[in-house]
Amino acid sequence: MVLSLSLPLAACGAEDGKDPEERQPPKRTSAPAPAPESPEDFLALAAEAMAEEGAWTFSVKGEEGLTHQGQRSAASYRATVRRAMAPQALYSQGVSISSKGVKKDEEIYVADGTAHLRDGDAPWKAAPASDSEMRNKVEDAVAVIEDFRTYARAATGDGVKPVLVDGAVELRVRSGEERLAAVRDRSWVKKAVREFEPTAEQLREAGIPVDEAQVTLSGLEEVLVLDATTYRIRSYRFTFGFLVPYGGQDIAFDQDVRQENQGVFEGEIEMPAGVR
Repeated sequence: MVLSLSLPLAACGAEDGKDPEERQPPKRTSAPAPAPESPEDFLALAAEAMAEEGAWTFSVKGEEGLTHQGQRSAASYRATVRRAMAPQALYSQGVSISSKGVKKDEEIYVADGTAHLRDGDAPWKAAPASDSEMRNKVEDAVAVIEDFRTYARAATGDGVKPVLVDGAVELRVRSGEERLAAVRDRSWVKKAVREFEPTAEQLREAGIPVDEAQVTLSGLEEVLVLDATTYRIRSYRFTFGFLVPYGGQDIAFDQDVRQENQGVFEGEIEMPAGVR
């Protein structure tokens, strides 16, 4: 009986003299994801990481000014931005301070391709989110991911460069002093020109000619900072300047905008009262 019981066991458990463990198919292990290398790799990971949460909060601070013959006139801006991911929506509450110290509240709401703006006590006004004025007003660090994708696709020589610094990945574009006409077609320069245009128009209205053929880009740097582990956006900075020749000297325009990720926003982003 011992023999009769052992034969079936031998047939099932030791076929061809192999131990049962040896006959099992090899276990498959998933290969680790390749480490990101290109700007596109990092930007794809950033988009995925930001989409993991419903909404985010960013702090914004900015300053722009004009300097001529040693005299500087500057205005500043501070805001808190809530940014929903799906469906996309943005609500910003801020305050601007003019060169004369006058404060003015500002609210912005963006959804479904339309931007709504209220300056101070003025009524809400609406325009396509693609409108130049609205694009200058809306500070959206998440949308910068797509901007940098455009830069990476168009980049040559001095294009987007990922750099690992203190636990963060910095993606940046930069330019030194250049004649505007020589770099006008670069995507990141186009953004600076758009931001400068309202001031350029004010100068023209004051009788100061602003001819792009004569304007110099004094410098530009745009930096998107990602966490090196989670790839979430940490911060964003855009700074640039232009030199406008006038009266044998230059009128210098400069702008510096910075955004910091303050973390996940748990609330709902709703349309403000009065928006239609």
